Amino acid sequence: MSPTILYIRGWRLFFYSNERDEPMHIHARKGDAECKYWLRAELYEIDEVYSYNLTPALRREIRRIIFLHFEELVEAWERGWEQ
Repeated sequence: MSPTILYIRGWRLFFYSNERDEPMHIHARKGDAECKYWLRAELYEIDEVYSYNLTPALRREIRRIIFLHFEELVEAWERGWEQ
């Protein structure tokens, strides 16, 4: 299962429910571009882990979106594992 956390400007931001053992992160997909970022909540930072077909413009766009919605994404990750 991969619940959508946010859909904005053509980007779908989501995580896979079977990735609980990985560090906090978010997947993003827009058209044929996709990427994955670690969310380092304690430092309010992100690190790109993976990207495919991500142009420099798309990279800037998704980084901006992640930073603008950082707290919402962290909260969604934490809620995603509640029993």
